Amino acid sequence: MRHFFCKLHGPRATFPADITPEERALMKDHADYWREQMGRGYAVVFGPVMDPAAAYGILVMQLPDDMAPEPLIHGDPVMKAERGFRFEIHPMHAVLPQQQ
Repeated sequence: MRHFFCKLHGPRATFPADITPEERALMKDHADYWREQMGRGYAVVFGPVMDPAAAYGILVMQLPDDMAPEPLIHGDPVMKAERGFRFEIHPMHAVLPQQQ
């Protein structure tokens, strides 16, 4: 298994304080999508981080060795909508404690 830390950046620095109705619906679809991936065992944890400097979302993925994270990221409704959201994807060296 490989693990990835992903950071979702909103479409602007003031997001989500000034979220539009369209973006609110998109974020609901986004959360539903990652809940589905969690049910498949691909998403370990996800959710918003209310950093005072700028809010962002986090996602930790656990994927089989032969599975790349990009197709899951590109399947996210916020990415498909092309409304200015962007993900950073970072491989994790280790996840501790390791399962035995």
